[in-house]
Amino acid sequence: MDLSTEKSVSEAIKYRRSVRVFKNEALDIQKVKDCIQLAALAPTSSNMQLWEFYHVVSPDCIEQIAKASFDQNAAKTAQQLVIVVTRKDLWRKRVKSNIKYLKAQYGNKPEADYSKREKFALNYYQKIIPALYFDFFGIIGMIKFLAFQIIGIFKPIYRQARQSDMRIVAHKSAGLAAQNFMIGMAAIKYDTCPMEGFDSLRIKKILHLPASAEINMIIGCGIRATNGLYGDRFRIPFEETYFKI
Repeated sequence: MDLSTEKSVSEAIKYRRSVRVFKNEALDIQKVKDCIQLAALAPTSSNMQLWEFYHVVSPDCIEQIAKASFDQNAAKTAQQLVIVVTRKDLWRKRVKSNIKYLKAQYGNKPEADYSKREKFALNYYQKIIPALYFDFFGIIGMIKFLAFQIIGIFKPIYRQARQSDMRIVAHKSAGLAAQNFMIGMAAIKYDTCPMEGFDSLRIKKILHLPASAEINMIIGCGIRATNGLYGDRFRIPFEETYFKI
């Protein structure tokens, strides 16, 4: 990626629009992949990285996904698609990866030699994260939720511990990654359109995803056509959404 021609962050944010119609003009696959790598640098809850990115370049596959996305123009005319997927089911694997990384950073020394800070970090992944993510048909999550509400009467405590709460956590992180990707694309004047209107079951079948995976969003990619924007950008007055305390 040629950094000398990239827009600044502010310019890229202002340039980015949800483009509904793309030109029949090819995109550089490597450049789009580079932007996906930027997506993977997004902040993520507890560094769990419970996401996957599916870079769709096959015209046949794009056509299938467009049909499952109700033939939206942003999908039908896209030159490439990026599908952001949440994988909350991979939490055990991600915990092991974090523990392995931390131990390598600490020098793979005996546990007795760990500093207080190092012990806290390892304990976080060995005990706290499993306690939050482990569930059994939502039953344990509800028990944790009720227990935390009681403890919260006496002191501040993390309250979102249900299965549905952890699902939201995974989707928030995936959304941050998707935004990184779209801003990265805008920086090199590639356009995108995030889509939430699709048949998730059909999309998962096309991508051969397990039932436990969830589609966060589908992002159409291309170069905006002259009729690609359906109007000027509209935003609620900033004063109605900004509160200084």
